[in-house]
Amino acid sequence: MIRYLRLYGYFLQFSFSKAFEFRIDFYFRILMDVVYYIMNLLFFKVIFLHSKYLAGWSESQVMIFVGAFIVVDALNMTVFANNSWNVAQLVNRGDLDYYLVRPVSTFFFVSLRDFAANSFVNLIMAVSILVWAFMKYPEPIGLLRTLLFGLLVLNGSLLYFLVLMLFIIPVFWTHSARGLQPLFWTTSKFMERPHAIYSRVVRWVLMTIMPFALMASVPASVLFAPNPWAITLGSLLVTVAFMSLVLFIWSLGLRNYSSASS
Repeated sequence: MIRYLRLYGYFLQFSFSKAFEFRIDFYFRILMDVVYYIMNLLFFKVIFLHSKYLAGWSESQVMIFVGAFIVVDALNMTVFANNSWNVAQLVNRGDLDYYLVRPVSTFFFVSLRDFAANSFVNLIMAVSILVWAFMKYPEPIGLLRTLLFGLLVLNGSLLYFLVLMLFIIPVFWTHSARGLQPLFWTTSKFMERPHAIYSRVVRWVLMTIMPFALMASVPASVLFAPNPWAITLGSLLVTVAFMSLVLFIWSLGLRNYSSASS
């Protein structure tokens, strides 16, 4: 474990030094995410100009939900996105060879090597929006529920990455440019809406098979639900199941991988 933490520390040092070498990309990504945050806030603000509730949630509750999925998105863009986008290229070019010879887990190396320092600024802004939403909530929120919420937001970010990887790993067999990522980007829009607006069947799908509801909507509901423990335990169990599934399919992909030397 200590070796992996030390290695990740080297990843961070390299990523921050690289980010400041490309200033235009650094500022452009910040601007791009600021526009994304503003558009999502305005979208729900417009809805509440015409209604007091959205699927039983007040405007204050929905703003916490918006802050949650913005933080999940920012965490993914900061920690995982650059790495996941490169997987198809590594496989198709045979560059995965360089990772296979490392004396550490290939999945760890491929998943976490590139920390997007420019998106780290956006993560700070996303957390600030979430804090603002908490401060605007009219009723007190207990410390325990807040901690469970924070845990599930982190869990939601990991789950987002795991589901994305399930759409990328098929590149070992398809050798396409991006795997099945376009399908993921289409379905991931479910994360940006409260799960309560959907029918019971769709909600079940979004909490099990395609668990986009567990990434932001369910974490937000922990703050208001009568039994947060059941929600928390269920969310963590789903993440463990998806982690096991991703690692299993990843191992199958590596067996099917044709290196540059083969």
